[in-house]
Amino acid sequence: MAPEHSPAVELDVGSRTVRLSNPERVYFPASGTTKLDLAHYYLAVGDGIVRALQDRPCMLHRYPTGVGGEKVHQKRLPRGAPPWMETVEVYFPRFGRTADELCVTELAHVIWAVQMSTVEFHPWNSRRADTERPDEWRIDLDPMPDCPFDRVRRVAHVAQEVLADLGAVGWPKTSGGSGLHVYVRIAPEHGFADVRRAALAFAREVERRAQDDVTTAWWRRDRDPSLVFVDYNQNARDHTIASAYSVRGTPDATVSTPLRWDEIDDVDPRDCTLRTVPARYAELGDLHAGIDDSVFDLAPLLQWAERDERDGAPVPPDDEG
Repeated sequence: MAPEHSPAVELDVGSRTVRLSNPERVYFPASGTTKLDLAHYYLAVGDGIVRALQDRPCMLHRYPTGVGGEKVHQKRLPRGAPPWMETVEVYFPRFGRTADELCVTELAHVIWAVQMSTVEFHPWNSRRADTERPDEWRIDLDPMPDCPFDRVRRVAHVAQEVLADLGAVGWPKTSGGSGLHVYVRIAPEHGFADVRRAALAFAREVERRAQDDVTTAWWRRDRDPSLVFVDYNQNARDHTIASAYSVRGTPDATVSTPLRWDEIDDVDPRDCTLRTVPARYAELGDLHAGIDDSVFDLAPLLQWAERDERDGAPVPPDDEG
């Protein structure tokens, strides 16, 4: 077992030097993966993780004693940050207060967060230029407890079909858990409520086309445990999911990994880990590199939402379902 207190190392990250204390502390006991291994992983996928987090308020999931211990959901930038770290102030109406959240603009920001025991990065779907207007629509294909992954694959292809009918370009990735995500770049012209309404209209269309595989039921008790929940609520304000290239706090250090659409039928998300993704990245580069080049106008989906609402379809609350 590695010593709990090992000599610090200094990592050159661009024009910065980031000091990593206790680099041999084991964060993933099943594989012996250390804090230094985690930092080297993020260095290996540097352009990709920065692109995924660029200019977004970012919540950190920190594991001070490794993934077998306590998880800290950190909205505010941790204390002791160097002056070159960047933040954005966001307001939380439920609590009536603000927080200065990490706002990544360079790779050194990511590595400093690792120094502060961050494993997972959970960015908002808006950027600091206007935190109230998202520029990313997120499709979360969330399998219920008894849902096989083949069903998630089928639903992903239905989602791809609906996106194609809309003229939208979707960028898929594993969730790092048991599901899949698809991101769509949108113009930052709508508030969170309208983006969520559009996401709900999309989810209902996927459900119409794949009734045997999909649920959009809001309350958990109403969802068939063998189906895929198309979780439109991930587009509500201050709801975040792990970014592309984020390691997850799982025993196997799985990674939320960008995919090509033609990989969906063969991918096993359990194979996408901190150990395997760097070689994949070195070979393929960032598969989400072009995401900013295809911006979708939500107008057709908002028309679908209006149609559904005229037909009596409810708009669920944005609290946890």
